[in-house]
Amino acid sequence: MIQRMPIKNESPGQIFVQGEKALKRHDYREAIKRFEALDVQYPFGHDTEIAQLHLIYAYYMTDDYASAEAAAARFIYAHPTDPHVDYAYFMRGLASFYQNLGVFERFFRVDLATRDLSQIKKSYDIFANLEQQFPHSAYAPAAHQYLIYLRNMLANHELEVAQYYFARQAYIAAADRASLVVRHYEGAPAVPDALVLMAKSYRALGLQQNLQEVMRVLEYNYPQSDYIKAY
Repeated sequence: MIQRMPIKNESPGQIFVQGEKALKRHDYREAIKRFEALDVQYPFGHDTEIAQLHLIYAYYMTDDYASAEAAAARFIYAHPTDPHVDYAYFMRGLASFYQNLGVFERFFRVDLATRDLSQIKKSYDIFANLEQQFPHSAYAPAAHQYLIYLRNMLANHELEVAQYYFARQAYIAAADRASLVVRHYEGAPAVPDALVLMAKSYRALGLQQNLQEVMRVLEYNYPQSDYIKAY
C-alpha cells in the first residue's frame, strides 16, 4: 500500500478529478495517492464513495491484492446498500483469489489442488454471497464462472486427499473423503473418480452392500466408466 500523504492546495473535487484522469491514463499509483488522500482528508465528501471504489480497482491493477481485498471489505461494511456494492463484492472475490496465486501460476495455469486452499474457500464464499444477494448483478455471470472453477478445484483437492488415504490402505478414510466429493460437489469432473475410489475402498474392506450401491450409482450416471467395464 502506498503511504497516505495529504494533498494540499486542492479542493476535494480537484483531487477526485485528477485521480480519475490518472486512472484513465493507467497511472494507478498516482490514482491511489489521490484517492487515498481524498478518503483521509474528506471521508464524508460527495465523491468519496466513488473514490473508494476506484481505489479498490487501482490496488487490484497494481497487484496489491491484499489492499484491494481490504478496501473492498471496508466498502461493503460501510456502504451495504450502495448501488455499486455488488462491484465491491466481485472485486473482493477476485482479490482474494489472485492473492493466493503466484506469478507463474497465473500465467501457466498450474493446478493448485495440492496447495493450501483456505484463500480459495474464502473467495468461493465471497462469490457465492454475490450470486445469492445480487442474482441480477452485471457481475453475477462472471462470479458464477469463478464459482464453478473454484468448486472443481475444491473437489479435486478432496479427491487427492481420498487417493492419499487409499494409497496408504486407510480404506475407511478414503471412502469417507470420496463420499464427501460425491455429496458436496455434484457435477464436478472429480465425481466419477470419487465413485470409483469409493467402490475400490468398499471392495478392499469387503463391504459388498456398500460396493453394490456405489456401482449402481456409477452405472446409472457414468455407464462408459472404464471401472464398470473391468468390474
